[in-house]
Amino acid sequence: MKEFDAEIQTADGMMDMFVCHPEEGGPFPAIILYMDAPSIREELRDMARRIGTSGYFVILPNLYYRRGREGNYGFDRERIREDDSERTKMFELMNETTTVKVVRDTGSLLDFIVGEQVASDDQIGCVGYCMSGKYVVQLGTEYPDNFAAIASFYGVDIQTEEADSPHLSAHKIKGELYLAFASHDPYVPESLLERIPQSMNKAGVNYRMEIYPNTEHGFAFPLRPVYNKPAAERHWERMLALFERNLKMQRTGC
Repeated sequence: MKEFDAEIQTADGMMDMFVCHPEEGGPFPAIILYMDAPSIREELRDMARRIGTSGYFVILPNLYYRRGREGNYGFDRERIREDDSERTKMFELMNETTTVKVVRDTGSLLDFIVGEQVASDDQIGCVGYCMSGKYVVQLGTEYPDNFAAIASFYGVDIQTEEADSPHLSAHKIKGELYLAFASHDPYVPESLLERIPQSMNKAGVNYRMEIYPNTEHGFAFPLRPVYNKPAAERHWERMLALFERNLKMQRTGC
C-alpha cells in the first residue's frame, strides 16, 4: 500500500487530505471517503486503507480545512463524549461545513483525480458517514456523470423540510445509491426511515436501503463504544460489493 498526504487549491483555500492506493497495478478506480463530524483521525485512515487494499485510489479529505488541520479545529475530539461544551463546538463546526461548500470542494477533488496517473477518473465512488450522508447524496445529484457508486452510512439530513434537502434532487442521480441506517439513532428518527424509501422510489433512483438491526449511530467505527462488529463487517461487504459492480465490472465489460 502506498500512502501520502497532499494538498489542493480550492475556492476557499488549501485543502489537505490523506491518499492511499495499492502498490502494484492500476490505474485504480477512485473513491472519496467523506469524514464524520469528529474529523480526520487514524481510525478513518485505517478505513481508507481497507478500501485501498481492495484495489482503489482513496482520498480522505479534511472537510474542516477552513478552520485548520487535524487536532486544531477548535474542539477537543477526545472529550466530545464527556464534555457538552466540546461537543457543542464540534457541532458548530459541522454546521459551518455546509453541503454547498462540500459540493464546491468536490469539484477540486475531481480535478485532482484527473491529474493522478494511478487513478481512473471515468467512474468514481464515494462513501459518507453521519454528517457526510447528506453530502454524498447531494454529490450524486450535482455530479451525476462522475459518481457511479454512492454509499451513505447512518447519514443525517438526507431528507428534511428545507428547500435544499438532498432528496428533492435525487432524481438527478445516475449512479447506484446505497443507504444504511442504524436501528436506534436519535439523529434519524424512525418516521424518517419510513419516508426516505417513498421519496427515492418516487425519484426513480437505483438504490437499496437497509436498517441494520440492534445497532446505534456510529456502529461501523471500531473505536466507538457503540461499535458492532457483525454490522461493521456487513457494512464493508455491502460497500465493497457496490464499488465492485459499478467501478470495476463496468470497466471490464463483465
